[in-house]
Amino acid sequence: MGVKNGGARKGSSTAWGRLVWPVLLAVVLLCVGAVVVSGMMPGLLSLPKPTPSIPAWQQEPMQLSGSSALLPLDAQAPVPLPAEVARLLDGTLKPDGSGSISGVVMDALTGQLLFDRDGNANRIPASNMKLLTAVAALKALGPESRFTTRVLGSDHPSTVVLTGGGDVLLGVSASDPSAVLGHAGLSTLAAETAAALASSGVQGPITVQVDDSFFTGPALNPAWSLDDVAAGETAPLYSLALNSGRYAPGVETGPRPQDSAITTAQAFAEQLAAAGVAVSPGVVRGKGLPAKVLATAESATVSEQVDLMLQTSDNFLAEALGRMTASAGGKQTTYDAAIAAVRQRLGELGIATDSMVLADVSGLALENQVSARHFVDVVRAITSGPDPALRAALDGFPVAGLTGTLNGRYVDPSTAGGAGLVRAKTGTLNTVIALSGYVVDADGRLLVFSFIGNGLDPGAAGNKVSMDRSASVLAACGCRG
Repeated sequence: MGVKNGGARKGSSTAWGRLVWPVLLAVVLLCVGAVVVSGMMPGLLSLPKPTPSIPAWQQEPMQLSGSSALLPLDAQAPVPLPAEVARLLDGTLKPDGSGSISGVVMDALTGQLLFDRDGNANRIPASNMKLLTAVAALKALGPESRFTTRVLGSDHPSTVVLTGGGDVLLGVSASDPSAVLGHAGLSTLAAETAAALASSGVQGPITVQVDDSFFTGPALNPAWSLDDVAAGETAPLYSLALNSGRYAPGVETGPRPQDSAITTAQAFAEQLAAAGVAVSPGVVRGKGLPAKVLATAESATVSEQVDLMLQTSDNFLAEALGRMTASAGGKQTTYDAAIAAVRQRLGELGIATDSMVLADVSGLALENQVSARHFVDVVRAITSGPDPALRAALDGFPVAGLTGTLNGRYVDPSTAGGAGLVRAKTGTLNTVIALSGYVVDADGRLLVFSFIGNGLDPGAAGNKVSMDRSASVLAACGCRG
């Protein structure tokens, strides 16, 4: 008897259905168990996931870039509206207590004035003065110039004369070609001197003298407060010094040598003895024979010294660079000549100086009187002016929140937006706060600015915050209303 088409399938389907449901139930129960177990013991049923790598551009850099020029900017980027810049700065640029703050903001490319609050009024600028000294030194000396310290022979074969040439950044140990402070080292000078004496058959004991006559006039500026000198803000200036007139390179406060020339010569005598030369005790001043050079050591470049001066706001180094600027113009190397030389070089850049009152070139003197407009003109000359030698000062501007005298600033939530973007020279005296520099705004426009506060309450923390907040506002500025 034949089977009807499809009859066998129906019977097997019924049997398979009885089998499938228990199997499906078991599978479901296994899946539920797996979910429960995996929840209790994560990773048991899965392989560990690889840790996602952080893109290089999101990682903290190991070091800052050393660009010596601004990146190309779009000349067609919109210029901020002066009314909008004024509205923002009027809300941030306020003294904390007594006093007043003047300010100027300018578009670097066009010279258009974007903000002006008493910009032409003379103010005590504090260490913003070093910006004037920086451009004068770069213009007069050239960025790649170096200063030479020599060891000369004398009329007496057993006498050597350590002769200063303007390098106040000498180090005690061997010369370090990679350093600015200590680029020229006394140990290297002593070793070369010992070799020269040996080759000439000169035997000890050797008398060491020092010639610091390259700088003339008073060693201490009468415009400085003796309290500031005693506190170590600066020291009497000579044409050679160790560690920018300090006892050690890492000591930036406290007492300083009052005769850096003698101090340096004593250290040189010790290094000469360490090189195996018998040395007579004591050091005095003397003159060597220019034609009898036993050893020489070259300083870091003027560009590198300018950058160090701006980064650390070094008063002693600023005054030395001022003297060297005077020397480059054939002038005497006095404090007055340094001031005249700075004024002359600014005039050559087209910066009017008639209204300025200058008492030193470091900014320590309270008699200095310079306007915010002057500083904006100087910063603009560095960033955008026709003299390319001035670009060498760009690296010297401290970076907000990262380097130099701005290292510990721009940490307040209201100023953090400028961290890493604002580059500016600071200035601080008892009742004076100043900040002058440059920033590229949010639209890609290069702005130069200067803020100077005078008559401020000493120690009022809000004054620095006010200036930092104002510079941060410029960094974030679209400022087109």
